[in-house]
Amino acid sequence: MSALAALTGLTGLTLAEARAGLRARRFSAHELAAAYIAAMEQARPLNAYITETPERALEMAAAADRRIAKGEGRPLDGIPIAVKDLFCTAGTLTTAASHILDGFTPPYEATVTEKLWEAGAVLLGKTNLDEFAMGSSTTTSFYGPTENPWRRAGDNRPLAPGGSSGGSAAAVAAHAALGATGTDTGGSIRQPASFCGIVGLKPTYGRCSRWGVVAYASSLDHPGPLARSVRDAAILLGAMAGHDPKDSTSAPLPVPDYEAALGGGIKGLRVGIPREYRAPGMPAEIEALWQEGARWLREAGAEPVDVSLKLSRYALPAYYIIAPAEASSNLARYDGVRFGLRVPGDSLDDMYELTRAQGFGAEVKRRVLIGTYVLSAGYYDAYYLKAQKVRALIARDFTAAFERVDCLLTPTAPSAAFAIGDHSDDPIAMYLNDVFTIPANLAGLPAISVPAGLSADGLPLGLQVIGRAFDEATVLRVGEAIERAAHFTHRPSFIAGMGQ
Repeated sequence: MSALAALTGLTGLTLAEARAGLRARRFSAHELAAAYIAAMEQARPLNAYITETPERALEMAAAADRRIAKGEGRPLDGIPIAVKDLFCTAGTLTTAASHILDGFTPPYEATVTEKLWEAGAVLLGKTNLDEFAMGSSTTTSFYGPTENPWRRAGDNRPLAPGGSSGGSAAAVAAHAALGATGTDTGGSIRQPASFCGIVGLKPTYGRCSRWGVVAYASSLDHPGPLARSVRDAAILLGAMAGHDPKDSTSAPLPVPDYEAALGGGIKGLRVGIPREYRAPGMPAEIEALWQEGARWLREAGAEPVDVSLKLSRYALPAYYIIAPAEASSNLARYDGVRFGLRVPGDSLDDMYELTRAQGFGAEVKRRVLIGTYVLSAGYYDAYYLKAQKVRALIARDFTAAFERVDCLLTPTAPSAAFAIGDHSDDPIAMYLNDVFTIPANLAGLPAISVPAGLSADGLPLGLQVIGRAFDEATVLRVGEAIERAAHFTHRPSFIAGMGQ
């Protein structure tokens, strides 16, 4: 099989289609892995990967082929995926896209990735991200920015893929991975999924273990999948989810068959349309797409219902107090003593200061300083404690809404992808990218972004479905209804340039 045939054939399949092909032995796991290794090489201009692992991919694919030949195939046998470089992978460099973790090779495996390998998935490599997952653009990485595989019509300026899981989103959108893991602290799975025209699913807090995931904000971090279809996301979540005794916040609940929940339709469901999500200055095309989404769901048998989430307007400021506070605590462990970068100094304190000064980038330093400030004596009550109270009230708003409806429909992001460098001098403008996604993180609720249309200049736009806690099945069903109605078959120009 030639490289071109591999790129235009096997890498064009969805995860569900590739799984069916492997089980029917229409191609081997080795052929599929080789096709994706070639695609990964073709996608290097995007800088989606920090570390490629082609040798390991071929070894894992060979093991999958042996199991399939014996009739002992596993749920994801032979499926090549990418892993956000925030998940610790035993024996493979893990950087969190930071200089301070130079050379860190974990001796242990994150629970989520361990589950994926046990299910037979194949590791292609570790993807780029905003440093320590702090960002909405994947431009704060020590390893350089990731480029979105999409371009505006008539404009070849490189665009941001969203963040912080931008490397994972770009790899999936560019057909350089069949699926990928991401983490979502304030929108970091859903916003890049929207920017890159793919599906991103943030499960309920506690549904997927955080053990082995480099922490940003422990009460807000949600591991989850990025994929090309809602079904693919359901398949990946089924493998990733489950109780983990190593994570004290992991929910001791059984994992439903998410894929089996699809196809049942949404007739009779009540879908809330929160009026407060009509943000000032929101582009008319996003408002129009939102209304179109409500119409699609009505035609599929659901009932759109106007609801109020009055406290959502306070979600962004509350988040940008709570998340930096937790980050300042979590990142205190990076001091040059135990692992990663060490910059020698004249004293222990000097070594701490030099290591952290050189090891952390500007955005990480900004958030650590904010977090340290809001936790300091005299400000804890005024900022951090008040933000936690607001968080509780936001969660109560959602609880009240879900007494009337089964899920909520909103836009995913307030814009399409912006050019790399835009907002770089305006942190507040960058933070506003998460205005629609942050509330679900504060409440710990499941949410999905589904590609639903194109902007006026030809860039993908996503719609978001938010559900009750641990009701990912309904979120996926509604997401599938949007996917079916939107019939989003557009592909980024990067793929077209490779002949796919």
